[in-house]
Amino acid sequence: MKNILFKLIFSLIVIGASPLHAETNADKGKEIIRVVNKNNTGWGTSEAKMEMILKNQRGDESIRKIRIKTLEMKDDGDKGLTIFDEPLDVAGTAFLSFSHPLEADEQWIYLPALKRVKRISSSNKSGPFMGSEFSYEDISSFEVEKYSYQYLREEKLDEYETFVIELTPLYENSGYTKEVVWVDKTDYIFRKIDYYDRKKSLLKTLTFSNYKQFKNQFWRALTMEMVNFQRHKSTTLSWTDYQFDVSLSESDFNKANLTRAR
Repeated sequence: MKNILFKLIFSLIVIGASPLHAETNADKGKEIIRVVNKNNTGWGTSEAKMEMILKNQRGDESIRKIRIKTLEMKDDGDKGLTIFDEPLDVAGTAFLSFSHPLEADEQWIYLPALKRVKRISSSNKSGPFMGSEFSYEDISSFEVEKYSYQYLREEKLDEYETFVIELTPLYENSGYTKEVVWVDKTDYIFRKIDYYDRKKSLLKTLTFSNYKQFKNQFWRALTMEMVNFQRHKSTTLSWTDYQFDVSLSESDFNKANLTRAR
């Protein structure tokens, strides 16, 4: 599933047996996510533009303009390249992510001020990404195998009927004890995620809105808002100019080329 910021956007065409027929709540939760994941497979390559709007507790805003390139990998997590274009103090920053289903993800960032590529260690994945309320962990590709699942209930969220599922990270160094996800029962897209910190307190909430379908199958939320209740800050991602089937290959996702990313 794929990508980040990429873990966060899913779609569905319902086929086969209903996940609601699973025997246990753990199986039921996992099967709902499996269907979401399965039906967001096959998009291949994509590019998009994004504005990242950072808001502090006083309401002051700063805006960053970013480009995202993503490559879907068969039998592995996806590769993602994030390039910052504006403002000048972050222009040229490039972030590369290789996600894996079972092994630790690999992430690197090029900071022009330091003129070097830095690897993000597994122990630092819970840290903030470029000063935003998204962590490095949040912007990894979502992989079903990295979590255990528990179906909780059905619930109406605003005007949407949803399944509510609890996800527990199985990988080391997660900043979360659990994530609670609201999945739209009609389109099987994510509507909201609550993140709980290592003290099991609600840390932040991510909401998805303004969905658009591409290639008659793949849904993308054009607006994502992450609110951090402990820091009293928020980050909004506004996506535009989605393109699929663009000319990208693994050679475009090479850490040796991060200093020249365009």
